[in-house]
Amino acid sequence: MGLERIGAGLMLLGAVLLLVGGLLWLAGRFLPDFSRLPGTIRIEGGGVTCIFPLLASIVLSLVLTILLNLLARWLNR
Repeated sequence: MGLERIGAGLMLLGAVLLLVGGLLWLAGRFLPDFSRLPGTIRIEGGGVTCIFPLLASIVLSLVLTILLNLLARWLNR
């Protein structure tokens, strides 16, 4: 593997990370705070806060399952 392929791979990885970072930044600005949804378990004490977003995890899992199934059916045509 030559240095040119490694460099191209690193540039592609950097572009993907930039895209994902930008999408997460936009999501943080425009989407609601998921730690405030009902079904979120919040444990605070001793200067430590643990947040378990159960409802948000279930909703995200359902949405991703539907999207990935639709994508798989579309690609298998």
